Amino acid sequence: MSEASAKAAKTVTAAVLIIGNEILSGRIKDANLNYLALELNKLGIRLREARVVADAEGEIVAAVNELRRSHDYLFTTGGIGPTHDDITAASVAKAFGVALRRHPGAVEALARRLRDPADLNEARLRMANVPEGGVLIDNPLSGAPGFEIGNVFVMAGVPAVMQAMFEALRSRLRGGEPLRARTLVTDLREGDIAERLGELQAHHPEVQIGSYPFYRERRFGVSLVLRATDEAALERTAAELREMLLALGGEAREETPG
Repeated sequence: MSEASAKAAKTVTAAVLIIGNEILSGRIKDANLNYLALELNKLGIRLREARVVADAEGEIVAAVNELRRSHDYLFTTGGIGPTHDDITAASVAKAFGVALRRHPGAVEALARRLRDPADLNEARLRMANVPEGGVLIDNPLSGAPGFEIGNVFVMAGVPAVMQAMFEALRSRLRGGEPLRARTLVTDLREGDIAERLGELQAHHPEVQIGSYPFYRERRFGVSLVLRATDEAALERTAAELREMLLALGGEAREETPG
């Protein structure tokens, strides 16, 4: 296999670490994971793991070190604001074993957003603290930047700000082939199709086949989602799945995502 082919065949993986007591308490519903999963897949980066941890230094440090070592990329959200419980930057610095420094570029970005220089108080300046060696991630919405260190990208928890930061760093990411997907919906039950579905999966290991039962409009059914990087393999498997569902007496309706 050529170097170019090997590079194309490599599966690039990522993890997301959601940081915040407010997520774990249920007071705030996370809206970042879904966005990151979709956008990373467009870049050919497979989101393989997601965790939620409290605003606790030891838990953040342990999770950052484990996830950054087991995946190509780690994205964190939350905990980079101006209050006492915003400890993500300090915890990431500890995970990397480096000092936390006040970044001149971050101070400048914060100052540009304020009409009165006196408003750049110590609380706001905490948002300019970055692990030594960190590279800023631009925040065009509110000024306070995120940062990149190693393969870790640290972003805000507020969804609009996180999304703006992700757009700013998108060009830094390198992925492989994105997963393509096809969805077939049937009125059969999972128990009716499980055996044949297992056989189909065994015959097509290059295609991921997921089975997701539902109840809507007073009827049961199953959404069958096929994912693969190879479009031809995806089409072949979808055609065989459709024939299988029809042979079992069910419908096989294609569903468009979104």
